Amino acid sequence: MTVPASTPDPSPGIPAEDIAALRAAVAGEVFRPGDSGYARECATFNLAVPQRPAVAVGAARPADVQAAVAFASAHGLPAAVLSTGHQSMVPSDGALLITTGRMSDVTLGRDARTAVVRAGARAQQVMDAAAPFGVTPTVGSSPSVGVVGFTLGGGLSPTFGRPFGWAADYVRAIDVVTADGRLRHTTADEEPDLFWALRGSRSNMGVVTALEVELHDVTRLYGGGLFFRGEDTEAVLRAYLRLTATAPEELTSSLALLRLPDVPAVPDVLRGGFMVHVRIAYLGTPAEGAELLLPLRRAAPPVRDTVGDMPLTDFASIHLDPVDPMFFREWTAMLAEFPPEAADVMTALAGPGAEHPVEFVELRHLGGALGRRNGPPSAVGNRDAAFALWIMSMGPPAEGDPQTAYAERVLAGLEPWSTGHTYLNFSSSEPTAARVREGYGPETYARLRAVKAAYDPENLFRLNQNVPPEVTSAAGRGRPASP
Repeated sequence: MTVPASTPDPSPGIPAEDIAALRAAVAGEVFRPGDSGYARECATFNLAVPQRPAVAVGAARPADVQAAVAFASAHGLPAAVLSTGHQSMVPSDGALLITTGRMSDVTLGRDARTAVVRAGARAQQVMDAAAPFGVTPTVGSSPSVGVVGFTLGGGLSPTFGRPFGWAADYVRAIDVVTADGRLRHTTADEEPDLFWALRGSRSNMGVVTALEVELHDVTRLYGGGLFFRGEDTEAVLRAYLRLTATAPEELTSSLALLRLPDVPAVPDVLRGGFMVHVRIAYLGTPAEGAELLLPLRRAAPPVRDTVGDMPLTDFASIHLDPVDPMFFREWTAMLAEFPPEAADVMTALAGPGAEHPVEFVELRHLGGALGRRNGPPSAVGNRDAAFALWIMSMGPPAEGDPQTAYAERVLAGLEPWSTGHTYLNFSSSEPTAARVREGYGPETYARLRAVKAAYDPENLFRLNQNVPPEVTSAAGRGRPASP
């Protein structure tokens, strides 16, 4: 792992003896550009934003995180954190990057009502640990997403969202290393302002080393997918809207308009064409679920129907998210409603007759428990949204970036039904300050800035959807902190 003497200094301005001292202080590993293992350590699931930090610390324990944060502060480096990199959006070039994959254990409480989830744990791992006890965490659609990052961003679950609400609502305690290098244990009673801010602000307030989360009594799931031909888009979308208009809270669903590539990884019957994919997760009996879906199945003949009784550990088969790293970008809008007029716009812009350069446009049904607070107050918003619109483009942008132009056209077309806010976890492009403010709303954003000023006044943790600290000094009052 040593760099040859003839190689330019990979971390300019950082004395070699300081790097050596950092290596001696951590139980994990320390990498600089040029070291064997550096690229692997900094790799992200989303290949759109490669990470090239000046120093990468593979933390194996909370003390390693403390040492890394202290090192970053002492050397004037911004600090970033990486678990899986599904939602990487800001490069860490020239910064200090803390990776958490070595801290991935999951421990269930004595009564199996809670679980302590370490910083690098992934959704499938937590689900597998909980399932034998007849309980489940609130997870998303992908088995490989990091639980901590998913939850700190709010945790909008397309599997358990409507019956349980936001994953952040079920966090009981958070262990976090703040910018001063302290490891803090936060709850609704211990450092409540920080506990409030952590749940919703992602990595703005520090590096979370563990969450204690509440688990739900669920043993099985009626779930899977219904695939329809593109020419049936209008009929299926109308039937889907009728389903969501009266759906019980136990039913969480989404509808995606897909342009599937002609590659071996896609089943033959679906390959290389335009498809409508309705995703179903129902916490009732199979008989009740089948009754709910009968009008949808009658709207058009499914090309493929995988909905049925399933163990919780198979939750990833509902959405069939990619499992290998890939290049992708995302755009999103939160919708207050989705009437037939909106369905007409979506069909015209994203249906089989439209020419568009993205792979899918998805509509997720929200409401139910997502519309109310189910735990201590937090910075999580968007509880007023009835649907979430999600657009994804895979692969690098074509010349002129028609993908972004198309996404903006779809968002503009559906703007009459927008809540005026975005869900920041569904936006993979580098965020502007205006977009971050819009994502939180003025009151929550102002409070987050105040908490940031108390715990990270120098904005050490700024390589994210940044909330800059509020400036409270007389000289700086009214002047935003430097991002």
